[in-house]
Amino acid sequence: MAANVQIGANLLQVVPFLGVTDIDRSVRFYIDNLGFTMKHQWTPEGKLRWCWLTRGGASLMLQEFVKEGHCGVRPEGTPGQGVSLCFQCEDAVALYREFRSRGIDAKEPFVGNSMWVTVLSDPDGYKLDFESVTDTPEDTKLSELEG
Repeated sequence: MAANVQIGANLLQVVPFLGVTDIDRSVRFYIDNLGFTMKHQWTPEGKLRWCWLTRGGASLMLQEFVKEGHCGVRPEGTPGQGVSLCFQCEDAVALYREFRSRGIDAKEPFVGNSMWVTVLSDPDGYKLDFESVTDTPEDTKLSELEG
């Protein structure tokens, strides 16, 4: 007879784990351009192999694909193809302006699903959506309000 198991929430957070082609390039992108900081890192033999980056309440982990072995062999095609990370923000429009000031090709914010959304891609093609709740009408573009 099976025991009556109580299942509580137990989960604390989800942290995306992204395989990247050049971890140094990706770390520079996330830290220098998007304002993340390094929370944890693994550096066997002095070489960065894995890291945990964070900004505010958002985190992600990066690990460079290996040439061979059982763990992390690079898949065919673009690593980030078909993957979107949706960062929920206090002010996506402010982030758009911050990113553009750093030379990042963030797309013009628009309203979709009752949220301001600005989109950009990281060096491996992972799509990054930065979103914040708004009461501005659907399909409004930022330029329409500032125009």
